[in-house]
Amino acid sequence: MLLVIDVGNTNIVLGVFDGPKLVADWRIATRQNKTDDEYGIQFKQLFSLAGLQSAVPSGCILASVVPPLQGVIERACKKYFGQAPLVVEPGIKTGMSVLYENPREVGADRIVNAVAAYEQWKCGLIVVDFGTATTFDLVTPKGEYLGGVICPGIGISAEALFMRAAKLPRIDLTAPKSAIGRNTVDSMRSGLVYGYAEMVDGLIRRLRDELPYENKVIATGGHAAIIAEHSQSIAAIEPRLTLYGLRIIYELNRK
Repeated sequence: MLLVIDVGNTNIVLGVFDGPKLVADWRIATRQNKTDDEYGIQFKQLFSLAGLQSAVPSGCILASVVPPLQGVIERACKKYFGQAPLVVEPGIKTGMSVLYENPREVGADRIVNAVAAYEQWKCGLIVVDFGTATTFDLVTPKGEYLGGVICPGIGISAEALFMRAAKLPRIDLTAPKSAIGRNTVDSMRSGLVYGYAEMVDGLIRRLRDELPYENKVIATGGHAAIIAEHSQSIAAIEPRLTLYGLRIIYELNRK
């Protein structure tokens, strides 16, 4: 079995593969003040709840965009699973050329998503990840990472409204029945959900104007489903895209 871990600014997503099959996956809150023991015990508890208490991973791979937590998670994996994780970082084999001006600037999760999407669709792609930031990552028909766009995430925007506007409440991210809000909560929901869907469609139109090839738009991340429902551009949703990408990269480097 293979343990795959994606450490994001808001959530840590981890999964267990038995061969190519994802047998369990979880999403937990990222907490920078937690110790390796706390994370290790939490991971073990998740395994137990999924009926995997006797499972012993034969490998582990880690992608992180939170530098202070990388060492913490590495130690947790070594101590509680007996595995030193393979870390997705510059120099690791991904099977994908990176055409960024400085390839080291590209977040590990963005490369992992691009690798997974190209492995599945084998065409020009725009991968939209609705995480802490909303990112757009472009992959050429030859399987090259071209570049992309980084925007504030929908969660950050919702929290900013609550924190910076004294009379605006904290809300859940659901779509209102109408774009015209008749109360404060629905007005905020309209701006966030419909506004982000329009932003996605508008940016994709602009990106496509600059691309000489056809492309498919794939969505992933915690808020992918709600935005994709109101977008005209998103062709498919794969909420576990990063986990599949980590498995692909692990197998590539193991070979």
